[in-house]
Amino acid sequence: MQLETSRLILRPFTEADAADVYEYGKDPRVGPPAGWQPHKDMAESLEVIRTIFAQPGVFAVVLKENGKVIGSVGYVGGHRTVLPGPDEEIGYALSPAYWGRGLMSEAVEEILRWGFEDLGLATQWCGHYDFNDKSRRVLEKCGFLYRFTEKTWVPLMGEERTELHYALTREEWERR
Repeated sequence: MQLETSRLILRPFTEADAADVYEYGKDPRVGPPAGWQPHKDMAESLEVIRTIFAQPGVFAVVLKENGKVIGSVGYVGGHRTVLPGPDEEIGYALSPAYWGRGLMSEAVEEILRWGFEDLGLATQWCGHYDFNDKSRRVLEKCGFLYRFTEKTWVPLMGEERTELHYALTREEWERR
C-alpha cells in the first residue's frame, strides 16, 4: 500500500529505514512533545519499526526528491465514541530538518483523503498536548475542529499532561 502527494510518498516502513528513523527519533524536539522519549540508539528505532510502525495504516513519510524517510504518519489505534460512525486517530512525527515547509500538513491531508474516501471512515481524530504549537498548527491547516480537553497520563514520559482533542467528520471534510 502506497499513497502519494506532490512532494511525498507514504509507504510502509521497512527495516532499511532504521537509520533515517533514528536520525529524527533521537532528536529531543520530536518525541517528548508527542509523548515518547528520544530513541537511545538505532536498535531502538529498529524495534519501533518492527512493532509500532508495523501496524496497518502507519506510513513512512518519504521525501520524493531524495527517497529519505523524514517522519511517520498514520493511524495510532485510538478510537472515540464521542461522534457517530467508524473512526481512527491520526498520529505523526517529522524530522526538525523539514519543519516549516508544510510537509506534515500535506501528509495528514492525504491520510484524511484515504481514510474518508478509501476506508469509509466517518470521523478522524487527532490531538496534541497543550504546549505543542507545531502539532496544533498542522491540525488547524488540515481543518480539524476542536472537540474537548482532558488530563491524561503519558506513560512513556511518566507524567500527566493536558491534551486537546480535535476531529474532522466526513461531512466537515467534504465542505472544506
